[in-house]
Amino acid sequence: MAGCRHAEVRVSVLDTSPIVQGSTARRALENTVDLAVLADGLGYHRYWVPEHHSMRGVASSAPAVVVGRLADATRSIRVGAGGVLLPNHAPIVVAEQFGTLSAFHPGRIDLGLGRALGGSRQTAEFVRGAAERAAKDFSGQLDELLGYFAPDEDQVVKAIPAIGNVPPIWLLGSSTASARLAGSRGLAYAFAHHLKPADAAEATRLYRDSFEPSRMLGSPSTLVSVSVIAADTDDRAEWLAGSTRLKVLSRVRGNRIRLPSPEDAAAYPYTESDREEIAARSGSVLVGSPDTVRKLLQSVLDDTGADELMVTTPVYDHRDRRHSYELVSEIANLLRH
Repeated sequence: MAGCRHAEVRVSVLDTSPIVQGSTARRALENTVDLAVLADGLGYHRYWVPEHHSMRGVASSAPAVVVGRLADATRSIRVGAGGVLLPNHAPIVVAEQFGTLSAFHPGRIDLGLGRALGGSRQTAEFVRGAAERAAKDFSGQLDELLGYFAPDEDQVVKAIPAIGNVPPIWLLGSSTASARLAGSRGLAYAFAHHLKPADAAEATRLYRDSFEPSRMLGSPSTLVSVSVIAADTDDRAEWLAGSTRLKVLSRVRGNRIRLPSPEDAAAYPYTESDREEIAARSGSVLVGSPDTVRKLLQSVLDDTGADELMVTTPVYDHRDRRHSYELVSEIANLLRH
């Protein structure tokens, strides 16, 4: 099977380790390892896991731990956090963790950084505690972290494992503010199209316009994460997409649920208002057959000028999720900047 490795456009994976209805966190994490091995074999460029807390449908809460497991289980794919929510942590600890990972797996570790809550505000208070105040100075935390990867000789406190073991650092975001910050610090930038598709083109443009070369990066580098559900036919893909559409609708209505089966989604008694809400959010997930998805992905590339696409696939059955990534690996060879 043709893979992503030789494609002109790099394609990668974002995996939240979803806990679907009737499953467990353990099974979700086992599926993540399985999917990472598959992605490695298919030639995907990198594999990222996020940091979320107290979310019933997400098992990825400790990215540094998961990254280490995935790096051990795979051979060549880059593995990273997408991302570590910096306000939840002491910057020196993050530097030590990812410096250590980079020492164990040279040239294969990425460090993506975000500032989101990673859960509800109440959860953030438990996770951050006194660090909540630091969340208001994200740029200061970012500068502190960057300093640990290139410490001054006079620096009293040093993140020893990070010295000489520097992973590529990405700033994650879904706003123009994050784009400007990434550009001003000379960092690579990952935009969450799957959260804010309408803002992707403007944010990536602002990032490139504001980019200042740094010791980390000499020229702009952009990644856009997209939600994709691919199947052999448009009808099959639409059927599978029913799960995530019901999940999103439930969240909008104030009821957070785990990803339901397509059968449960099809049986749900949707109102006209529900259908309008789903239609209004349809652009956040790219759904269809290989040819349909190829056209949709090419449109994202044309709009954003992204150097790389990162795919997340909210599908109930792990076998269908694997197949979607197999199809996207073939689509990748047809994408062009």
